[in-house]
Amino acid sequence: MTADSHDQERVFAFLTDPATHPQVHRIDTHAASVFLEGKRALKIKRAIRFPYLDYSTLAKRKAACEQEITISRRFAPQIYRRVIPITEDSQGSLSIDGEGTPVEFAIEMVRFDESRTIDHLAEAGPLDPALIDAITDTISASHLAAPPVAAGPWIQSIPGILAGNTSAFRAAACFPERHIDQLDDASYSALGRIGGLLQQRGSAGFARHCHGDLHLGNIVLIDDKPVLFDAIEFDPTIASTDVLYDLAFPLMDFIRYNQHAAANGLMNRYLSRSPLENLDALGALPLLMSLRAAIRANVMLARLGPACRDEADIRQSARVYFELALRLIRPVAPIMIAVGGLSGTGKSVLARALAPYVNPDPGAVVLRSDVLRKRLLHVNETDRLPETAYRPEINRQIYEVLGQQATRILSQGHSVVIDAVFADQAERTAICDDASKLGVRFAGLYLHTDLATRQRRVGTRGRDASDATPEIAALQEKYHIGAVDWSLIDASGTPEQTLQLCQSAIPGLRGE
Repeated sequence: MTADSHDQERVFAFLTDPATHPQVHRIDTHAASVFLEGKRALKIKRAIRFPYLDYSTLAKRKAACEQEITISRRFAPQIYRRVIPITEDSQGSLSIDGEGTPVEFAIEMVRFDESRTIDHLAEAGPLDPALIDAITDTISASHLAAPPVAAGPWIQSIPGILAGNTSAFRAAACFPERHIDQLDDASYSALGRIGGLLQQRGSAGFARHCHGDLHLGNIVLIDDKPVLFDAIEFDPTIASTDVLYDLAFPLMDFIRYNQHAAANGLMNRYLSRSPLENLDALGALPLLMSLRAAIRANVMLARLGPACRDEADIRQSARVYFELALRLIRPVAPIMIAVGGLSGTGKSVLARALAPYVNPDPGAVVLRSDVLRKRLLHVNETDRLPETAYRPEINRQIYEVLGQQATRILSQGHSVVIDAVFADQAERTAICDDASKLGVRFAGLYLHTDLATRQRRVGTRGRDASDATPEIAALQEKYHIGAVDWSLIDASGTPEQTLQLCQSAIPGLRGE
């Protein structure tokens, strides 16, 4: 323990003294201690030194506090106030923002409801899809606003991060050596495959100065809106990464909390609102998510020490993250699932519900013909199109592009669920052939129900990408669908019943 550490313990004792601060609540992380009192929070950098950060002197901690204010106000201006000193007077008494000599520095923050961080909400149960949409939009907006950076420094840092993880795992002696070796070997192999891709994406502007530490504990609901806080301030290289590496942290963390629907919803909404080039980077996700999990495991292990009061819980949490890192780096083979059926059979509801159950993590990418049509014709997703937008030649183009995008996704080892009518035998044959050419397993689901049910469902839709009406649903009854060699699914029941039928028709899906 350094001299600064001893001085800091005196400050911590002052801030938790029941005589002067009877209502204070202290929260410790591996790099900081936060003191919550009333409507204010004081965050103090711990007097420590890690390979990736150094808070060992008062001057370094002050500089880090000032940098955090600058960086984190980009994401959460409503939380971060200022840097204030903890001072000592001539009699040796300590005070907050007093007239004496500064002996410590703290970040003054507006206190928020700690139970509203997303990790707490994820641990409590299923999350509302609307909340996942809001989180995604907040992250997307932060990436759009983030300044572009050179990709070289962070790409060059990855081998060092991998080596540091492996070294720390060996030193902790918490996990089987063979599993550490497997994670190390698979990670370096993955880096060899995607290194060129990351360089290309950096040149295309996808490397940006991001938040850098977007685990779910660093996202909080304030006034029911997600706010990102506690961004990386101590090393710009750590935060200056590919945007998908930033996204990989909440993706991984949702999976860690068994919130697979949330992880899948986050990925699909992000992809739908970002450049199509991100479809060509899905092959990087296994390494990026695994690396995030491995780093999180090591953050847990760094909390162990003589003064640790919850060693068993910390070791268990580290083990969960380590095992997740090992699983994510070795994804299972992808699958193509096509969901067909006339308007009102529930294709889109099913596709969204089914995608989280499809391996590998974080579930399948959903391609919806209605959304693609709007995107190709350069209109908003819920704008209505004229009948001319559904001419046969445009329909053929839509199905061709669906096949092309599905091929792009599958060729990177990622699964896809395609949501389209597939009323024509040639359309069904073509999409099946696309999977066959890649040597990928294919599952076709064709939903059917009576006209009255379809018209009722179509007529009660809210704002949606589909332009179908009850009248269009009636006209579709005249389609010559031909022989359907996909699994025929009775979709007349509830969405949950339809999902169960489809899960039964596709062996090997993820269990709940």
